[in-house]
Amino acid sequence: MTASSRLRAKAVACLLSGATALSFVMSDAAKAQTTQAEKQTTQAENTTGIGDIVVTANRRAERSQDVPTVVNAFSTEQLQQQNITKPQDLYGSVPSLTSGSQGQATRDVQSYSIRGQSTGFLASPGVQLYMNEVPLPSSISLNLQGAPGMFIDMANVQILSGPQGTLFGRNTTGGAVLFEPHRPTDELGGYIEGSLGNLNLRAVEGAINLPVVQDKLSIRVSGVYHDRDGYTYDQVWDKYRDNEHYYAGRVGILFKPVAGVENLTTIYGTKSSNNGAGHVLTAFNMPYLQSVMQVCTGLTQSVCDAAYANELALAKSNGPRVVRDSTDAYSRIDSWGIINSTNIDLTDTAKLRNIISFQKLKDDYASDQDGTPFQMYELTEGARLPSGAVPNFAFAPPGGYRNTAGYAYPRDYLKQFTEELQIQGTALSNKLNYSVGGFYYDATPAGMWGGRAVQYVPAAFTGFTQGTDGRSGVSNRSKALYAQATLDLGALTPSLDKLRLTGGYRYTWDTIHGFSSSWSLDNGTCQFGPPAGLAYGANDPTVFCNYEKTLNSKAGTWVVGLDYKPVNDLLIYAKVSRGYKAGGFNTFAVRAETRTFDPEFLTSYEGGCKSDFRLGSAPVRLNATYFYSKYKNIQRPGGDFFNGHGGARIYSADATIQGVEVEASVRPVDILELGTNFSYLKGKYDKYEVTNLGQVTGLNSCGPGSTAATVDFSCIPFQFLTPWIVNVHGTLNLPVSESFAKASLYVAYSYLSSQNVSPTPGEPGAILESYSLLNANLSLRNIAQTGFDLSFFGNNLTNKLYRVSNNNGFFGQGLQATLYGEPRTFGVKLRYSFGGR
Repeated sequence: MTASSRLRAKAVACLLSGATALSFVMSDAAKAQTTQAEKQTTQAENTTGIGDIVVTANRRAERSQDVPTVVNAFSTEQLQQQNITKPQDLYGSVPSLTSGSQGQATRDVQSYSIRGQSTGFLASPGVQLYMNEVPLPSSISLNLQGAPGMFIDMANVQILSGPQGTLFGRNTTGGAVLFEPHRPTDELGGYIEGSLGNLNLRAVEGAINLPVVQDKLSIRVSGVYHDRDGYTYDQVWDKYRDNEHYYAGRVGILFKPVAGVENLTTIYGTKSSNNGAGHVLTAFNMPYLQSVMQVCTGLTQSVCDAAYANELALAKSNGPRVVRDSTDAYSRIDSWGIINSTNIDLTDTAKLRNIISFQKLKDDYASDQDGTPFQMYELTEGARLPSGAVPNFAFAPPGGYRNTAGYAYPRDYLKQFTEELQIQGTALSNKLNYSVGGFYYDATPAGMWGGRAVQYVPAAFTGFTQGTDGRSGVSNRSKALYAQATLDLGALTPSLDKLRLTGGYRYTWDTIHGFSSSWSLDNGTCQFGPPAGLAYGANDPTVFCNYEKTLNSKAGTWVVGLDYKPVNDLLIYAKVSRGYKAGGFNTFAVRAETRTFDPEFLTSYEGGCKSDFRLGSAPVRLNATYFYSKYKNIQRPGGDFFNGHGGARIYSADATIQGVEVEASVRPVDILELGTNFSYLKGKYDKYEVTNLGQVTGLNSCGPGSTAATVDFSCIPFQFLTPWIVNVHGTLNLPVSESFAKASLYVAYSYLSSQNVSPTPGEPGAILESYSLLNANLSLRNIAQTGFDLSFFGNNLTNKLYRVSNNNGFFGQGLQATLYGEPRTFGVKLRYSFGGR
């Protein structure tokens, strides 16, 4: 076959495999913009010369272009080039992925959603984060997994799309994010980097690799200190919200006592502390506040109306970068862990692997999610006026409010233990790859959890209420057995060479147990329950108001797939996979029947291609995938009321989600690489009926499917799904002498279409408007052969104002508030590298 015919064969095969996907896109192309970005890859080289990262999507090292699934991987160089330091920096660069706070109290929550699977309130993650193949701890009161500072000193970060329920277990219905730190090596080396920028950015990061005993023992130590001012000013407390302040460190110890035995221990820790999030008021639901919350109690109607009207007018005149909080918000996160991996070569073709870990996560926070001096939506340790102070409803309360000191309990505090024993191997002259193993997971409270809240306070009593207090704890235990194998059918007959069949199965047993108690400090009654609304009197409220329940569930997850390489650098694949996400315990239940909620299930059908070829002398990469998923028993949070007390419940829904994802790049000349990637998703609820248990939170139906007993929500756009994500980028290697420096300019444009963030219909502000971002990085590497690198970075260069979260509280809390994305940021980094870096 001639070179031109091989080119045509690759391109045609890849395009044909995506024909269904392309027709799917075209049917809706008139509804949205079309352009988008790619990601470069480095480290391993294919025959066309475009870089390719070695990934571990199948729990073994492979070129990403050889893996029959969607893998978006970022190398060390790409993380630096794109200035990726937190999850939200990935939004716009990865097809089908959204990341952000998702309506939570603090910006430290950076939840991932892939293909519409996300983390719901009180639920387990739908996209699981792993470090060195171990799941990171996740909290309950927040959609929080891991901690700030995770991106330092990474060899690569991999985003796997679609269910990963065989090799990676439960809670990966949407996918998984794999963090792979640099491993210790036998070469002395390291780096130190300092950063300065606007918003008073100051950061120092570094790593050193120490070969202690050649070929036996090596150590790598890395750390970061990061501090940046906020960009939302709080007039009451005279400080900036949305700042960043953390430090993190990691130690890797690689020990090879004898040939065929390798042990890697990773110890990490993070401590983060900041001024909390700046939630900006945008609207009051006055009829609801007056009739249901009775916020005008103690005041004449005209005085009360004027107070709220003045506050809303002031918020609008101040604009999106000013708040007036009644609570001095903060966020504190402490996380650390030890991960140990042992590999033992049993034979030349089989390996025993043991991965064990112990980790802890503690978070504590206070938040004012209405952004006003009124006590309406405060999650805090308690907020009260100084003695004798009188609140001024139109302006800031004199002296500000203060958080009650000495509260003894964090919001979430858990310890997590995991153990995994696995055998990996090959057989049939490497035509068969297999993995068999067992997994144990135990996440339990490391101490008592507590939380105080001040909500629904009449205007006249703002600053003088004690609010509610509570205790809770949730335990998750999971056991699983799994096996997966890939067989090259060429082992059966040469005519089927390079046609591979993959099959895998995992069975998981889950036990979730929780307890919760909450009570009012003002009127001496239980807040949640039952027994919600009952007076505890002389009884201990932690006992009298307590409720608890256990949820047992089990499920099988599986994958079946075929992939084929008709020619070099062309992979065509198709697969069907089943995912499972555990149920949970509701710490805000006010009814016996809503204390637990059931697991989710997802079945996904996927087909695509990965190809590398040349157009003339220009190397080209084209990857395309189409998927179709049936999503069952989707966990959706909603409000609930019982016996005069407000709480929460978890609704259930079914949906169909389908989409196409494309990644492409070309190097027309040696000094220039251009790339694009995009995704287009359609999500539709097939069934979303909510039993009306008498809530008074304003359940808005979709129309004729609703009855007095059942409310139909199926008309709303799918939550946390961005239909269009388009990214275009280019890297220009500047024509300067390498004796001076290796100079390059990276520019990326991302477009993100509108996204619904509410689980229920009719919520004002629930549709986050579409926006686009322009980022750039100019770097000079190894200046004058000295080992120094200098880079200038800028994100959101057009200073776009865009919303990233909505509190979804118009019908439940009587107000709407929002979080805005980061303004223009820019700065400079200076790095010195030596040895093996």
